[in-house]
Amino acid sequence: MTEVAPDLSGSSPGEPSGGPSDGPLPFFVYGTLRPGEHNHDLFLRGRTVREEPAGLAGALLYDGPGYPYAVESPGGVESPGAGTGPGAAPGALVVGELVTAASSAYAELLSVLDELEGYRAPGDPRNLYERAARDMLRADGTAVRAWVYFAAPRTARDLRRRGRLIAGGDWLAHITPAP
Repeated sequence: MTEVAPDLSGSSPGEPSGGPSDGPLPFFVYGTLRPGEHNHDLFLRGRTVREEPAGLAGALLYDGPGYPYAVESPGGVESPGAGTGPGAAPGALVVGELVTAASSAYAELLSVLDELEGYRAPGDPRNLYERAARDMLRADGTAVRAWVYFAAPRTARDLRRRGRLIAGGDWLAHITPAP
């Protein structure tokens, strides 16, 4: 299984690795930044122009200490022996929202989210999460490139070995008590 590859391309914020974009990328949020969660109100309210349901294919969601971690799983397949516990499912998908920042708030929001997620720089060993540009799937099936924060390599390795998968890849469903 490959680790999340840090972006060493020299891309500027808002630009996916591998080349220029048509503008700033939206953000894919899957945990405490989702609508209704406390960090959404603290960091996103009033700074966005659009929020819509979306999914991240080829990733699994793990329960962390109070918040989730997305871990890339290329091809939607975990390494042998991993992902066999509760919540493991073929076709790995993380459920979340695609958040488009107001243009006037984009640079500040990118900086604030990097700080919140413990992201310092591509490949920095102190990172809690790595920020990467990936294709997200909208509810209508169209793809859109967006920033997503994945568990940093060391954390991802530990989660693959002994982490607890979140059933269905949906943090909100995971933390909501069943009726």
